[in-house]
Amino acid sequence: MIAQLRGSLIEREGDSLVVDVGGVGYLVTVTAAALRALPALGAETRLFIYTHAVQDGPLQLYGFPDAEERRLFETLLSVQGVGPKVAVAILSGLPLPELVRAISAGDIARLTQIRGVGRKIAERLAVELRDKIAAAASGGGRDAAGGSPLPGIVPQGRLGEVHGALLALGYRPHEFEPLLRSFDATVPVADLVKQALAALRRK
Repeated sequence: MIAQLRGSLIEREGDSLVVDVGGVGYLVTVTAAALRALPALGAETRLFIYTHAVQDGPLQLYGFPDAEERRLFETLLSVQGVGPKVAVAILSGLPLPELVRAISAGDIARLTQIRGVGRKIAERLAVELRDKIAAAASGGGRDAAGGSPLPGIVPQGRLGEVHGALLALGYRPHEFEPLLRSFDATVPVADLVKQALAALRRK
């Protein structure tokens, strides 16, 4: 099983790309988050990989920017009727904090707005993943005291929304995650984003 690829990005079309690793080109289907993190053609890229075996067919590779998104992808696959292509569509259809919130709240209307997700699949997502989607998205990662999220783990709640907003603005997790661990999660999201941006500008 292929779990990771590191090589040169040589082709990109839609949600598919080819990574050259030692002279072998691997065709990978990736999520929107992975696409946003891609370098220019010819530059080195790294992807976390889920290998999907197809009976009487070639292996299909799905790529993610980090292990957390791959773990969430695998959690989505546990739902009846959700295959790899639908799981990619789900991850690409909503920002991670919003997806977690929609599933946790059983927001069927929001989930069915994702391309490829009908009412039956939306209902299964809400029923089967409601109690475990947040843990899957965060990796269950908390410090020993059960407090702040561990480094590299997407926090839940308002801090998760701030995390997603800073990613969308082009900041890297290592730049702002230490800030988030010191923030008060009861403060409104808009204020937290302002605090984070102010602190990042001072660096």
